[in-house]
Amino acid sequence: MTSASLVSLRNVGKAFANGIVALDGLDLDVREGEFLSLLGPSGCGKSTALRVIAGLSGPSAGEVDWRDNSLRRQIGFVFQEPTLMPWATVADNVRLPLKLHGESATASAPRVQEALERVGLTAFAGAYPRELSGGMKMRVSIARALVTQPALLLMDEPFAALDEINRFKLNDDLLALWRTLGKTIVFVTHSVFESVYLSSRIVVMTSRPGRVFTELAVDAPRPREAGFRTSAEYAALCRKASEALAGAMEEGA
Repeated sequence: MTSASLVSLRNVGKAFANGIVALDGLDLDVREGEFLSLLGPSGCGKSTALRVIAGLSGPSAGEVDWRDNSLRRQIGFVFQEPTLMPWATVADNVRLPLKLHGESATASAPRVQEALERVGLTAFAGAYPRELSGGMKMRVSIARALVTQPALLLMDEPFAALDEINRFKLNDDLLALWRTLGKTIVFVTHSVFESVYLSSRIVVMTSRPGRVFTELAVDAPRPREAGFRTSAEYAALCRKASEALAGAMEEGA
């Protein structure tokens, strides 16, 4: 991949007050327009790396270098849980980032409508979270991240709690959004199969303290659809990623 980096982590370390060292010597480039997955075992620092990129947590060591400082304010974040306000409608949940920036409901309405259309929830604008399935709640969370029209979308295991059918469907929908919108996406997962299906590049991290073990280019053609999951190419790529993950875990141990 030859595209320019939006953000680079250089020798980043992260230690917490309780003595846990989550990251140590992490070097990572996020390249414009790519779908990058951070793959590693639970607790390896993937989510911490995402929070450092987002500026939600400062590094204890090293540097976070942005190509353009204005990009720091063009980030959308999708957490593991939808974290929706139960007393607010779907539209109001999606509108929240714009409201926090002082934009009126009238001014923000077109962008909220567009974000809901992107995730297929236009008909549920007036619904409340309690009326939605788990997959629909996550769609609302994605719409809320998209409503600010970010340059970089950070996603922290957003589909981990969903059943396989919903997970596959949201994987397909996320790829369609990525193709349509041209966003840069960094996606945290501990699923080899999900990382191969979604990504243009996979960074495999060691067990805690997290650092890059290796990276894999996923050169399979797009668009990727259901048939890709049963192809020999997909199986070979999953095997390669599984072997890399096993090596990372062994090194970390």
